[in-house]
Amino acid sequence: MAQHLEGDWLELATAGGNTIRVLKAAHPRARRLRLTVTPKGARVSYPHGTHPAQISAFLRSHAEWLEQKLDELNLIVKPLPPLRVGYTAEFPLRGETATLDWAEGPYPRIEPFDGGLTLVIPRPHSRAVPVARGLLASHFEAQMRRDVSRWLAGYVPKLGLAPTALKIRPLKSLWGSLDTRDRINLDLALALAPPAALRYVLVHELCHLKVRSHAPRFWALVESLYPDWHEQRDWLRVNGATLKAELDRLVADVAD
Repeated sequence: MAQHLEGDWLELATAGGNTIRVLKAAHPRARRLRLTVTPKGARVSYPHGTHPAQISAFLRSHAEWLEQKLDELNLIVKPLPPLRVGYTAEFPLRGETATLDWAEGPYPRIEPFDGGLTLVIPRPHSRAVPVARGLLASHFEAQMRRDVSRWLAGYVPKLGLAPTALKIRPLKSLWGSLDTRDRINLDLALALAPPAALRYVLVHELCHLKVRSHAPRFWALVESLYPDWHEQRDWLRVNGATLKAELDRLVADVAD
């Protein structure tokens, strides 16, 4: 079982092709490493100063138990079937189950329909999958930008601050970030989540324009702008690994 540390998460790739995401957090009163599993996911807590290698070794020693518990709660990300030309597939879109269909046409495009998307691909089909991935990535980004631009119009006057740019692309572990030039980055996988979850991540990064840390006054600012943030954060913790796996299946290898 391989693992790597990034941000506040540790990701485990199992031998069977599954992915486990474990929230890691230092605890001021912790005297030892502790692993817990709830419907919200897996969490490892540890004393301040614990070396990352110790955390990795601890998780490896509990890997079988962890995988079993997460599987019981249906929180293991199962390998997804690959995207195949001509084969319909189901996928999450804006928090709902949608159908992905295929059709032939004179030029590549996406045609939305009630309940899903149709990928229209011209012959020959030798590059159909890469073209389809590019179409999906562009469609998802355009939808997110429409949502974000509408919400920014309401939040920017309240904050008195605005991001200098917005970049939307697949992110490995994070949902969003704010860089030193006040540019917001958002994970493309949020196009698959309910709009409320995307809105929470946007508000989170906007609030970092005023408070760069996660101090209590930062969360108070988030609360003032989006009172339902707890629910959306928890939703992403439970469903996040699945969303990222779904996005990888749909748009893998698409250039940023």
